[in-house]
This record gives sequence, structure tokens and C-alpha cells, in this order.
Amino acid sequence: MKHRNELNLRLSQLKEALDEGTVKSAQRLVNALHPADIALLLESLPVAQRLMLWDLVDPEFEGDILVELHEDVQQALIGGMDDAELVAAAEGLELDDLADLVGGLPETVTQQVLRSLDQQDRDRLKTVLSFPEDSAGGLMNPDTVSVRPDVSLEVVLRYLRMRGELPARTDALAVVDRQDCFVGMLSLTRLLTEDGERTVADVLDTSITPLAPDASAHEVVLLFQGRDLVSAPVVDGNGRLLGRITIDDVVDVIREEAEHPLMGLAGLDDETDVFGGAMRSARRRSLWLGINLATAFLASWVVGLFDATIEKVVMLAVLMPVVASMGGVAGTQTVTLIIRGLALGQVQDANARWLLLKELAVGALNGLLWASVVSLVTWLWFGRWQVAAVLAAAMLINLCAAGVAGVAVPLLLRRLRIDPALAGGVVLTTVTDCVGFAALLGLGTVFLM
Repeated sequence: MKHRNELNLRLSQLKEALDEGTVKSAQRLVNALHPADIALLLESLPVAQRLMLWDLVDPEFEGDILVELHEDVQQALIGGMDDAELVAAAEGLELDDLADLVGGLPETVTQQVLRSLDQQDRDRLKTVLSFPEDSAGGLMNPDTVSVRPDVSLEVVLRYLRMRGELPARTDALAVVDRQDCFVGMLSLTRLLTEDGERTVADVLDTSITPLAPDASAHEVVLLFQGRDLVSAPVVDGNGRLLGRITIDDVVDVIREEAEHPLMGLAGLDDETDVFGGAMRSARRRSLWLGINLATAFLASWVVGLFDATIEKVVMLAVLMPVVASMGGVAGTQTVTLIIRGLALGQVQDANARWLLLKELAVGALNGLLWASVVSLVTWLWFGRWQVAAVLAAAMLINLCAAGVAGVAVPLLLRRLRIDPALAGGVVLTTVTDCVGFAALLGLGTVFLM
């Protein structure tokens, strides 16, 4: 919280400096910050002020800042840079960060960046780029220090002193055999505290499970979460060491996974720029507004089937929002839990039936509770127990349907390879609206006409 308050203060100071035209003051303020904080400030500014601030950034920090930005903002800034600036920004980046950046660079710039690397780093970068971005291979950093199991700890220490530096966030060294096949990990703690005469084989940790390069980013997150890892090795199908994934990359994945359901339920992209242009934002949102309109017409069609009932029992029209709203809220609660469970790997086909029955029971219990409440209110309001009974029955039906749909819709969408976070809310609302209206008006037609 303190860090966020300091950033808000810096943002206010920068805006004030930019508004007043005190360029040097703004330049000092921005270049004193960490690249990640500068990235956050850039994403917190309207486009015009963002470009002004970007012009004040020290070119030495541009590459580190670009890799921290959301895709929309990153691409907008890259579009305003010439090839020489982009090549200079890419210099000095860690290979995993460089792999993230070159994917959004023009092809000519990518080729220049590759030519600027030595052969070893070029081969390593091509290896990372050969894997999907959201896989272990796409997340890994191929810059890894490895040692043999038959050497002494003293020899390893001398080697590290000669090497001069370690890759960032190195907490352990990979141990490989003469064919570069992964054997285990040697933690720096044991390296520094054990007797130097002991061999690496005596103290290495063989309990570390290496990741396959095609493992999904979500699997990587679960491994780091379950084992409390700082880094993890990545090996190919033959067991040869390819690289390592570090906790900073996993935190980025966790952030993206946290944003995705929230943005998806609104039909928005994770990388959407909140300060993006109005036309572009309108285009992105129009698709889901159109889909929602179509589902709204479907619900209206259901209501239209009972126009004669509404004409004669007008009070049902007054009560329709109550049934639809309660069903929508109940369904949203369930679908949110199921989408979370799918993301965490807790919800599987094997336990889907149990969850379906459990949520049906929850819907029935809540339906009985709130049906009793609304029927009493309706009876006091309209003075007709028949209307109160119809409303109570419709609410019970809709809450049970919401529970079932809340489980079934995400599972069905996943089988159809449609993102539940993106489409689940729209489908669920359609189900609860249609079932709620049909139940209320259908029962009204039978018992009140």
C-alpha cells in the first residue's frame, strides 16, 4: 500500500510537471524510478501525456520498460520508434525478456536484433521462440549455469568466481551429466555451507521435477505454487537441460490469469489499454454488445409468448425483474466458482456430477428461503396469495436452473474449446432470463388466467 501511495504521488507530480512544462523536473522524476514503476505510470496516462513521458525516458531503460507494458501500450510505443531505437532498446535484455519483446517487433528489427547477438545467444533465443508464448518453453530463460555431479564444491566455487556473475534470480545451479541430461539441482545455500571437499553428487537435490517445454503456463504456476519454488528447470524429451523458469515470470502469468476472468466476463481482452482511443475501444466492445443484444431478443421472445397473460395479469410484468435478477446473481456466483476451479485444476469431468448435484441443492435451499420472503412481500403488496405462490415457485425453479447452468455452462464451453471466462456470463444470463420469464409467465398462465 505504501508503494502504491508513493507511485500515486509520483504520478501526480509528473502530471503537474508536464502540465507546467517543467521538462527537466519531470525527466528527473521519471528516470529515478524502477522500470516496472515507469511502465505503470505510462499505462496510467492518457495517450498524449504518455508520449510526452516516453520522450523523457532514458534510452538505457526503454527495453526494460517495454517488456513490462501491456501489449496495447507496448505496440503503440514501438510504432513510434525507429529501427535503431528498437535495436538499442533490445540490447542487454535477458533472453527470456528479449523473447517476449521480439515477438512484437517488426521483422526487419527482429533480424537486426538476432544479428547483434553472438551465436550461442542467437541459438538460445531461437529455441525459446520455437515454443508457444504461454508454455514452459516460451517462459524459460536459456541462460542457465550448469555443473557436473563428479566435481567438488570447491571447484564449483572457483568456477563461479572466474565466471564473475550469475544470471539474475539464480538460487540454484543445474546439475547435468556429460550428455547435458538433467540430474538435479545444487542450491547456492548448500554450495556455500557444505565442506568444499564434498562432490556435487553428495549434496545435490534430486527431488526437483523438471518441466517439459510444452507444459502450459498454468501448469508452471501450479508447480511453483505447490512446491514454493524460486526457479525450475526445463528439459526436452530426452532429458537434456534447455533452460529454467524463474519466479518473476511466474508472477507475470499469475497476474494475467487473475485479470483474465475479470476482463473476460465483460467480453474484454486482457491487454486492453484503459486509455486507448475511443474508436478502437468501441470496436472491441461492439462484438459482445451485439451478442448480448441477440440474447436479449431471445429473452424478449420468451416474454412475447405470454403477451396475453401479461395483458390480463399486469402485476406479473412488475415482478419479472425480481425473478430474473435473483437467478442472474445466483448463477453468477456459481459460474465464478466453477471458472476459478477450472483455472486451479480443481474441477474435472470426474467430479462434475457431484458439483452439479451440490449446486442444485444450493439453488433449492436458497430458492426455498427467498421464495418464502418474496411471496410474503408480494402478498402484502398485491393482496393476492395466488400471485405470491406463482412468484415463489418461479423463483425456486430459476434458482435451481441457475445452479445447474452455473456448473454446466463453463464445462460445456470448455469442451467446445470456448473460453468460459469470455462467454460464460452471456450464456448464463440468457439461461436464467429465459427460464425465469418462462417459469413466471407460464405458471401465471396456468394458475392465474
